[in-house]
Amino acid sequence: MLNRRILRVKAFQNLYAFEQCKGSNLNIAKDFIKESFLPDLNSMEVQDKPALIKDTEEAIKLFDQNLENLSLLKSADQKPKIKQVVLEALKQYHTANEKDREFMLKNMVASAERIPQLYLLAISLLQAFAKHVEKEIEKKKKFAGDNPIAYANEMNLANNKVLKIIRESPTYRNAIARNNVDLDDIELEIKEWFRDYIKTSETYQAYLQIPNPTLEQDYEAADDLLKKVIFKNEVILNYFSEKDLNWTENKSVVRSLASKVLKNASNPDPKESEQLPEIAINWDEDKEFFQNIFNFTIENIDSSKAMIAQKTKNWDIDRLAFTDKIIISMAIAEMKNFPSIPVKVSINEYIDISKTYSTPKSKQFVNGLLDVLAKELTDSGQIRKSGRGLLDNK
Repeated sequence: MLNRRILRVKAFQNLYAFEQCKGSNLNIAKDFIKESFLPDLNSMEVQDKPALIKDTEEAIKLFDQNLENLSLLKSADQKPKIKQVVLEALKQYHTANEKDREFMLKNMVASAERIPQLYLLAISLLQAFAKHVEKEIEKKKKFAGDNPIAYANEMNLANNKVLKIIRESPTYRNAIARNNVDLDDIELEIKEWFRDYIKTSETYQAYLQIPNPTLEQDYEAADDLLKKVIFKNEVILNYFSEKDLNWTENKSVVRSLASKVLKNASNPDPKESEQLPEIAINWDEDKEFFQNIFNFTIENIDSSKAMIAQKTKNWDIDRLAFTDKIIISMAIAEMKNFPSIPVKVSINEYIDISKTYSTPKSKQFVNGLLDVLAKELTDSGQIRKSGRGLLDNK
């Protein structure tokens, strides 16, 4: 399933992308200001270049002062043209940011909801390779006619008990239909990929040396083919990237979920073998959390940065790792806006994200700063926990 840690990571990735977009939009807006005060080459009047340069500098300064507050612009004692250009630049900047925010939010959710199709495609590829082996052996038998030949253990993959359990599972078949998983359009590629990548792999060749594999051996072989061939081969991975614009971010999650399907099927307990990881057990609730953590972080990013700056007075906030600022801002938004999530849980989750997505020293920095901020926000009443959120809330 897509647990909340995965959702936090995906929200973090999209918030990072959104901040990058904001930076680009800022540069575009300032370029608009600069272009507005370039000398008019079509004018017959003499252009006062020093005055234009000064107007440009004043306009950019006014723009920076009014990024989040138009009151200074209204009261500014500036030339009408400067105020007009700055107002237009601000409109362009905020409009572009809002469009990017809407796109990121929509894409973030769509990307998460696409993950079941992707991990089912990976499992279906294994099934397709197994089916291909079966067909090839059938062909050999027909050609052999009355002269039977030994096929050693060539049918191991075709007879793989883990893949058979999955294949015969009503849950799996329903999921395949529900998520529109279909490999008919790459039938030729499947034959080529098996010939070039599966059959030649050390994993597959070692599997062929096992007579009558056990359920555990079948699981290990299928899992190895999944991880060491399907999720390592660039040609096969290109197929997935064509299916998913966010494949780079989703790859590790998809691989983990596909592996979990194989593991569940290898469990002797028949109930366990029927379990397929869904997007999330309570997707409607988790989807709301997913969207809210994204939105709350954006809406409170300035106040969060102010808090960070206040606690790092001896350290220029602009020199802090960009990722750290986003991670800490997310943690603050979560602690303040989700009363049912304990503070310790939030802090630990974002420390773990910092280990993977930020600098080597980020873990200690994020941990220390969040501990201080959590105590102050709790003491000031900005963090209020209820229900489960009260557990371990120290």
